[in-house]
Amino acid sequence: MLEAIKATRYVTPLREGGSLPGIMEADDLGTHVVKFRGAGQGRRVLVAEIVSAGLARRLGFRTPELKVIDVDPQLGAREPDEEIQDLLKASEGNNLAVDFLPGALGFEPLAWPPEPGFASRLLWFDALIHNVDRSWRNPNLLLWHGDTWLIDHGAALWFHHNWPSANPLRDFDASDHVMAPFATLMTEADTEFSEMITRDLLDGVVDEVPDEWLEDEPGFDGAQAVRQAYVEHLLARAQGPRTWLPGPAVQDPRQDQERKTGSVGAFWRNDR
Repeated sequence: MLEAIKATRYVTPLREGGSLPGIMEADDLGTHVVKFRGAGQGRRVLVAEIVSAGLARRLGFRTPELKVIDVDPQLGAREPDEEIQDLLKASEGNNLAVDFLPGALGFEPLAWPPEPGFASRLLWFDALIHNVDRSWRNPNLLLWHGDTWLIDHGAALWFHHNWPSANPLRDFDASDHVMAPFATLMTEADTEFSEMITRDLLDGVVDEVPDEWLEDEPGFDGAQAVRQAYVEHLLARAQGPRTWLPGPAVQDPRQDQERKTGSVGAFWRNDR
């Protein structure tokens, strides 16, 4: 289970996206980006954050530490924005705290082109978890203390918003992925990672999700049944026919021109 902490001060909102996370201090003497279960996207976003980040760490990626944070709505009583006050009231109790990385820089692929092995592994990982939110416009990567850190996985695992239609063989569209033009070692990434995704590894990942964020899921008999649904989906995706996996990048002849306008394109082939 994730470490439990208690919020002590609401510092400031982060007005990025629609979920309105906030910077908060806690009784662990740390500063955290808090994602609230009362936001419009609901608790499934917090589940996606925990499962995706936990899996990323086990595959060797850097991700900020996650904790469960108890939030008292009174901490926002002096906040003049009524939207924030309402959000805190709707999120009373346990929410998700993401360790704040002070001084981190946004990832700029054109300024610091990624190494092909890293790019290929990251594209493989995002394809596995159906992460549609690592584009050129919003890479959700930070540079901190000489490493690249993965953040913001709430849009991943989107199949859990409609479990009956979940398909572990669904294709992944890599055309807008920030690593697409650099991911030239997809075969090697597939060989490495597909062998690492085991039932035991996935069980350890989903066990970190609090029961209260899995209870009352329609169509399931309790939190453990939901956990196993995540395990079965990801295991089938990793160990089954990986037709969903993008192939090696093929240079787009328009790439030089697109670099001048701040975007890079790549065609993809399916042979790996």
